[in-house]
Amino acid sequence: MTTEIIIHDQKDNVGVVVIEKITPNQECSCWIMENDSSTSIQSKDEIPLGHKIAMNDLNEGDTILKYGHDIGKVIKSIKKGEHVHVHNVKTKKW
Repeated sequence: MTTEIIIHDQKDNVGVVVIEKITPNQECSCWIMENDSSTSIQSKDEIPLGHKIAMNDLNEGDTILKYGHDIGKVIKSIKKGEHVHVHNVKTKKW
């Protein structure tokens, strides 16, 4: 079985695409590194290698967790399976 998405920490609400790209409606296998478990998710968007996917619905103002740490805030609601990137997330530092 191929892993398409890696989730670093069980608390993370995003995963990282680790194949060339995932396509809309693709059923993706996810590996959670922290506890060596797995889950799956269906993508809603095309998402390229290295970009993030929302593992659950996120509302404006929510905190994005990656590596178990706060990496930014949601500026536009994101549905489970959608692309998480600069169009819907900003750092809290600026």
